[in-house]
Amino acid sequence: MKQTFAVTICLISLLATRFSAASEADPSKVDVTKKMKVFILAGQSNMEGKAKMELLNYQITAPETKDFFKHLHKDGKYIERNDVWINFLDRKGKLTVGFGSPGCIGPELEFGNAVGDAIDEQVLLIKTAWGGRSLGRDFRPPSSGFPADEYLKKKLDEANANIHKQNEKEKDEKRKKPDTTLEEMKALYGKNYREMMENIDSVLKDLPARFPDYKNQGYEIAGFVWFHGWNDMISPEFAAEYTTNLANLIRDVRKDLKVPNMPVVVGQMGQDGVNATGNMKILKDAQEAVEKIPEFAGNVKVVKTDVFWDTKAAEVFKGWREHQDEWKKVGSDFGYHYLGSAITYCKIGREMGDAMLELMKKN
Repeated sequence: MKQTFAVTICLISLLATRFSAASEADPSKVDVTKKMKVFILAGQSNMEGKAKMELLNYQITAPETKDFFKHLHKDGKYIERNDVWINFLDRKGKLTVGFGSPGCIGPELEFGNAVGDAIDEQVLLIKTAWGGRSLGRDFRPPSSGFPADEYLKKKLDEANANIHKQNEKEKDEKRKKPDTTLEEMKALYGKNYREMMENIDSVLKDLPARFPDYKNQGYEIAGFVWFHGWNDMISPEFAAEYTTNLANLIRDVRKDLKVPNMPVVVGQMGQDGVNATGNMKILKDAQEAVEKIPEFAGNVKVVKTDVFWDTKAAEVFKGWREHQDEWKKVGSDFGYHYLGSAITYCKIGREMGDAMLELMKKN
């Protein structure tokens, strides 16, 4: 077993070196007489993307998976798309692998490939995603306002109780923290919503500097993709109001970006596959309910991701510590990150892209 594991690690290392430098795709015929299409990709860690490059480097040559990934590389190098650009917070460039969390891919890769293949104009993906953020607090949209006073007081008391416990352990008086104020507590609500809008605005105002090949053809915000849910699932209060908050998020983003009927794709949670129960089922139902709101008919689509759960990776994960050589061939993270399955993240991204294109035809 140890010998097999060592061989696997060596192979992955060699492949990582081989595919480290991305190559130029064949020059794309981009129509620069029309405005660039801009898509916003937002959410928490699964929008960041958690499929590690070490796994992808192995799977693109493995007999059982190489055909699935063959369109991502050419002549031993990963392809960069001239016709699709991406900006993910402090990273930017032509769309290729590695624009997930550091050293990872996410849904942006196949979303960008799907829309790029179908659209003649230049495409720009603006990804604004942070792990561990809730819709009930961090991304809370302006029109949702603040939670009830009783809830805020409860959370304030809990926060200060934790501060007091830490202060009791701290011997250095200068390092002891003061109590959190109600104003400081309230400032957390909507913080990432505001940062998301600021990031979008900053990128769009700085296009020539960020993307030197931009031809000043202008841009059109063409769609918004939301992939999120875990932190609200584990909060009964946030789960109960998820449909309301998500509907308000869609309305507020459209208002702030000045695109009244902007197509919106929502990636429904799908960890553990199609047989969700308990809190997972509650949150999935809350997400699905948004699509049924009359004003969103034909301009909001909920994409199921549970159908892309990697059952092979899930089976190996049950005993991954004892079979790490096998695990590194199929997965790279825990269940809440879809097992870090490169196949799953690619399928989700492709489905989101196809859903967006479908909505765009209707609008």
